[in-house]
Amino acid sequence: MNTKSATISKGIDWSLVCIYIILCLIGIMSIFAATFQEKEGFSTFQTAMQGFISLKTDYSRQALYFIIASFLGVFILLTDSKFFTATANLWYLFGILLLLLVFPLHTRVKGTESIIKFGSFNLQPAELCKVFVCLALAKYLSRVETEFAKPRSQFIASAIVVIPAFITILQSETGLALVYFSFFIVMFREGLPPFYLILGFLFGALVVATLLIEKNSLALILTGMAVLAVYFLRRQIRRRRSVFFLVLFLWAGCVTVQRFVVPFIFEHVLKPYQVQRIYATVGKDFPLDPTKTSDEDLREMEKKKQASVYNVKQSKIAIGSGGFFGKGLLKGTQTRYDFVPEQRTDFIFCTIGEGFGFFGSMIFLSIYLLLLLRIVTIAERQRSVFSRAYSYGVASVMFFHIIINVCMTIGLAPVIGIPLPFVSYGGTSLITFSVLLFILIRIDAARQMVLR
Repeated sequence: MNTKSATISKGIDWSLVCIYIILCLIGIMSIFAATFQEKEGFSTFQTAMQGFISLKTDYSRQALYFIIASFLGVFILLTDSKFFTATANLWYLFGILLLLLVFPLHTRVKGTESIIKFGSFNLQPAELCKVFVCLALAKYLSRVETEFAKPRSQFIASAIVVIPAFITILQSETGLALVYFSFFIVMFREGLPPFYLILGFLFGALVVATLLIEKNSLALILTGMAVLAVYFLRRQIRRRRSVFFLVLFLWAGCVTVQRFVVPFIFEHVLKPYQVQRIYATVGKDFPLDPTKTSDEDLREMEKKKQASVYNVKQSKIAIGSGGFFGKGLLKGTQTRYDFVPEQRTDFIFCTIGEGFGFFGSMIFLSIYLLLLLRIVTIAERQRSVFSRAYSYGVASVMFFHIIINVCMTIGLAPVIGIPLPFVSYGGTSLITFSVLLFILIRIDAARQMVLR
């Protein structure tokens, strides 16, 4: 018994374990605060205990998921760290298979077709597959024969990420699909030229500009910027003609994206209600083409629009009503009486904001910041590329989830259904993030070993 205890505790970063437990307990408490219903004739304590024991309430089921995730965590800590490198590609293939099984076996839940139902438990392969992509990407980057400076290696690494993302989009889960693109941060850390990230940021800025500025005016602005660039770079252009052609190429690319690529994505890739949410985020109405939109689609889009606007509005009211110190546990009015839809999942941050105010929200976000900083510190002390790449993958996924979810609840990002790690209700989400983190802890415990 002592030998096993020593084996599981050797090299473990207990600070990460403590942060994990704290966040999970905050999640259970927040779900309890958002969904608790008092029973007549019973005290609050008696009703809460009955709810936990019955396993019929959301907070009791989340507590059960936490226990299951903790057991999985212990099992992972007892596993040989080489197991994860040896089986990374097999897990990736298993994840792709799970994603493909969604198409014949899915159950439609709240507009999404990405869930497979097993009795009372819902499995969302798109959520779970993040673990497998993280392992497979780290495995590929750590191969001796991988020369990441070459386009071929960059293409293969990108394909590892893009394939599950594309399948997820086909399952009406665009929000979860976007999470996969956070793995490009890992590639950047391992040598992907900054040029690609700059292009990505430029594309995002161009999309926003396309929404805010009339297309002909934006084309003129882009042309003016290109002319100014040529003027200020005239000396470099005299020495190297390639600089001029680079500016010309960027100008042509921006105009093409603005005039053709963005409209194509909005019309043929994204669903109308998703485009509508994006427009709503920047405070604009979605321009409809009456000749291409049926009356039924118009009614559905108007319904989705009202729901989206209502959700964000109620969310901001709930957070704002918390003031500086909050109203206290079980004393919130917006979240206690179901004014905020999906307050136990996508909008769980509202419960914390209303109950504990600005001060409590800052402490809560500081815990997340501490988690991310700790993971990055762990990543940088690894001896092997596999361990470092995997660690950065975990940090990237969690960072994306935290930023998008919080911005979503305060109206700074479209409502795309991104859960808050360890806090939002959901068995698949909690188990996925727990497995991600505990594999990291186990790999870090063997950091003196070079894993490939």
